[in-house]
Amino acid sequence: MNASIDDLVTQARVAFEQATTPADLENAKAVYLGKTGRITELMKGLGALSVDEKKTQGALINKVKQGIEEALQARRMQMQAAELERQLQAEALDVTLPGRAQHKGGLHPVSMTMERIERVFSSMGFEVAKGPEIETDWFNFTALNTPQNHPARSMHDTFYVEGGHLLRTHTSPMQIRHAVQHVKRHQSLIESGQSMPEIRVIAPGRTYRVDSDATHSPMFHQCEGLWIGEQVSFKDLKVVFTNFCKMFFESDDLILRFRPSFFPFTEPSAEIDIQFASGPLAGRWLEVAGSGQVHPNVVRNMGLDPERYIGFAFGMGPDRLTMLRYGVNDLRLFFDGDLRFLHQFQ
Repeated sequence: MNASIDDLVTQARVAFEQATTPADLENAKAVYLGKTGRITELMKGLGALSVDEKKTQGALINKVKQGIEEALQARRMQMQAAELERQLQAEALDVTLPGRAQHKGGLHPVSMTMERIERVFSSMGFEVAKGPEIETDWFNFTALNTPQNHPARSMHDTFYVEGGHLLRTHTSPMQIRHAVQHVKRHQSLIESGQSMPEIRVIAPGRTYRVDSDATHSPMFHQCEGLWIGEQVSFKDLKVVFTNFCKMFFESDDLILRFRPSFFPFTEPSAEIDIQFASGPLAGRWLEVAGSGQVHPNVVRNMGLDPERYIGFAFGMGPDRLTMLRYGVNDLRLFFDGDLRFLHQFQ
């Protein structure tokens, strides 16, 4: 009987080796180690033996069982290794293929223009002010001397939101906000009759109007500028904006024209046109900004005496400047999100 028991390990090892799938291996295991398997039958037969025979035969059966379990575990490890190798072969990477380039991101062309505008005006001593895009009627219209019946207050031109607020139609409200804070900081100087430091600031940012075509977008960018002091003249406006245009376009080969116009918040007012002497736009007058001397009512709303303080303001569209700088003729291309178009500016 002992010989037949010893042979079980060899028989089990052969059966395990012949198993080609995990299911086959489990079936082979059941033949030897299952509830009705060969080892279980041998264990049941111990009941008919004497005490001494039980000890001897039980030890032998346990040794055989251990040998079968080791053979089973070895076959399992062998099958797992084979499966892993198969998966590695199936999922192997061909390292001889060329790599895929990772495209670097970059700034949007309008963002580059905004940064360029800020750098140029900062070099001329202007601060940069930022503020809320959801504004009150006071800062967006009333403080800027815009009457109640002005077309800009119509829902056909302005996006109104709940609570009596609106999406700012220009960044001019930041002129008022910045000026009011500036006056508060220097209130003691003003009250004592001393000279207040000049207000020199630009306010770039997003603005919103109900308008959309090749040269207009419901969301667009503006940059407003303000210079308030005791002896700031229209001549200073012409010098500052002319220098800006020459620095922005990196050219002295252009002419500026200040054309009389009307804005509620400036008096007198002027549209600013530029003309290039060379290039694809040579000889054409192109409108780039609105400007003028700050209206006395607006100065008064800043908390200043318009008899003492005077200055100028201007407003330009960075989107329009971006179109001119890069030769783009449709504003909507900047906001369509087409990477083929945007990658040209990187």
